[in-house]
Amino acid sequence: MSQQQRVGLACPSCSPDLETEHEVLTTGGGTATVKCTDCGHVHKEPLESERTVERDVVVSQGGESFTTTVEVPADETVETGEEFIVETEEAIMQVRITDLQTGDETREVRATAEDVGTFWTRAVDNVEVAVTLHPRDGAHDRTRSITLHVPGDYEFTVGENHEFGDEEFSITGIHVREDALERYDFQKIGHDGDVAMAKDIKRVYGYDETSTAWSAW
Repeated sequence: MSQQQRVGLACPSCSPDLETEHEVLTTGGGTATVKCTDCGHVHKEPLESERTVERDVVVSQGGESFTTTVEVPADETVETGEEFIVETEEAIMQVRITDLQTGDETREVRATAEDVGTFWTRAVDNVEVAVTLHPRDGAHDRTRSITLHVPGDYEFTVGENHEFGDEEFSITGIHVREDALERYDFQKIGHDGDVAMAKDIKRVYGYDETSTAWSAW
């Protein structure tokens, strides 16, 4: 799970006679769901036999959660912060590991897949970002919070203005999630030019630049 596995396979859509590079999205039942990196076609292919284990995956998304399963090589080492693909009847989504449950009351940051009972994760392809907005005049009674729905790889930059529909704000600081700390120097970043991806953010802080924020009413 530490890296997206890539294999050479013939693509029935764009290259039936020659191998092209494919990403392995999911595995299970002796087959792999793969995606051609040339044309994006998703198809299933037989999987070379190896001992795998099926494990529960709890996915958190937008304050709700659901449970699905994933099949993983039994001897693979997994750890919090890693991302992988889960496939459900409704969608294929990318998730990040937040906890590895290895016993009734035991959580680990790193373990062998065979020792994991449940993967606790959150969806990171589309995420909610909480934003706290302060008026420039310092009036605390006009501080407000909004929630943005954005792609996980959308970048927020300290010192820059961002617009979302009728909302406009300039960013003064960003609070990074604990499962993303290895990607950043500090949990709270606030220098102009500092950048964080939406999937790594716990909360954004900024000045309210929305035109209505300056109205006396």
